[in-house]
Amino acid sequence: MDQSSGAPEILPELSSAAHKFNRKKLEKAPYSHNGKHPGNLLFGYILRLMIFVGTSIIFRKFDSDKIPPNAGGRISVATHINGLVDPSVMIQTQKKRIITLGRHDLITGPVIGWWSRRNGAQPVLRKAEMEAGLTDAEFAQKINHRSMLTVANCLAGGHGAVIMPEGKSHQDSRLHALRTGAARAVLVAAAIANERKNPPPVIQPTGLHWKTHYWFRTDCFVEYINPIDINLVFNKDESTRLAAGEWIEPPSSAVHDLKDQMFNAMSPLTPDAPDWETYRAWKLLAHIKANKESNSLKTLKQEVRAARWISDGMKKNSESIVLMPDAIDAAEVLHLQGLNPNSINRHLKLKKKNFYTVCSGLMGLIIMLIFSIPVIISSGIQSLLARHMAEKSDEGLDARTTYFFLAGMFSPVIFWPITSFFLLVFLLPVSYIELGGTGEISVVLAIFYFLLFIFIFYISSLIFLLGYDQWTEYKEISKIDKFSKTLTGNEFEKSIKKLESQLGLLI
Repeated sequence: MDQSSGAPEILPELSSAAHKFNRKKLEKAPYSHNGKHPGNLLFGYILRLMIFVGTSIIFRKFDSDKIPPNAGGRISVATHINGLVDPSVMIQTQKKRIITLGRHDLITGPVIGWWSRRNGAQPVLRKAEMEAGLTDAEFAQKINHRSMLTVANCLAGGHGAVIMPEGKSHQDSRLHALRTGAARAVLVAAAIANERKNPPPVIQPTGLHWKTHYWFRTDCFVEYINPIDINLVFNKDESTRLAAGEWIEPPSSAVHDLKDQMFNAMSPLTPDAPDWETYRAWKLLAHIKANKESNSLKTLKQEVRAARWISDGMKKNSESIVLMPDAIDAAEVLHLQGLNPNSINRHLKLKKKNFYTVCSGLMGLIIMLIFSIPVIISSGIQSLLARHMAEKSDEGLDARTTYFFLAGMFSPVIFWPITSFFLLVFLLPVSYIELGGTGEISVVLAIFYFLLFIFIFYISSLIFLLGYDQWTEYKEISKIDKFSKTLTGNEFEKSIKKLESQLGLLI
């Protein structure tokens, strides 16, 4: 059943960064129409390393399904509520070399843009940029066709692509109407692959899930389902011209049919709720059901699929809708306290502090104190910079995680090497003299210590963050314990018992 006709069609609001239009850099952005990736291979490996470091810094737990294998190219598509983190985790969870499409300023900017161009990222000029008067339709079409043909050729050559087909980042609990770019690119790619006797590409619907997407050290789960196969819609002559580098628009009917397939496949991989209040209620009911069955939801992956079971059950049994008002009210009580459904235990009571949680919290605090000096030295500047940029950004809540993610990503290639160099200059000669050495320090020894400092910075950060996780978990349990002793907390526990008694309506 096609649901895309009811999806909201909302143009993105341009941020201050999006108003910075650099026509010259857009024209010079690397592209390729022969099936080869336009990016530098070495920079591709460096980017993956940067993403790995970034995700290990910002996520407390990271989980992913195994991506379905395919011989040809793969275009991964997902909803877009968490800025640059969204495409990055999709890149991290697959082995294919990735080509990306991005907003024009993300390709032309001074830092992110420099790295994006080295990795072959393709610029896209949206309707919003044209309506804002940043560019004319002719130039936008030129850049977009060039970028789309590059993506199509990469897909035809067996590479991967990551596209957010909504066309903008947003904070809604359901999928927005999809743009046609992904469908058009993959239809062209299928024709080029067939012309060159290569395996056909597929569309890979992807679910991106977060405990709370704008929190530092939140949980992430990347979900994969079966891919969508692509039909051939071009004749022999058109396929030959496409393979030769000419852009030809696929039939409109084929584009919209494929776009609807994508929408219907992607929707269940999102919260797919009318609002966040409803989705929080589904998660609460999922936790009540799991705890009642002595099968607590311990991971985000379990929570996502359990909440989906609740949603599907309500669609199948209309009588169960009577649960929703009370469930929404109870979930909102938790939300207003800054808590989530993990706050209830297997006895359907609010969690309490105990000796173990106190010891764990103290241990976390001790770990942070022990490793605070190397962490401040190596990561203090970028952490403060990320916080400052997140606070002043006009790009919404998703920018918060993006800036902390970028701070983690660029630490191993910018911040840690600079800090290591200064430590090498000021500390190594002193230690060498104290050990009684004479003469110049060898280049090999200097490189060894330089790399050792970077490694120590990374390990120190990870250990510090493990302590931070223990401390924040203790603080959360303390908050739950305090809430449980209030009148509102007592009323909440009564509402949970009431909801438990009505769960039979979902079976």
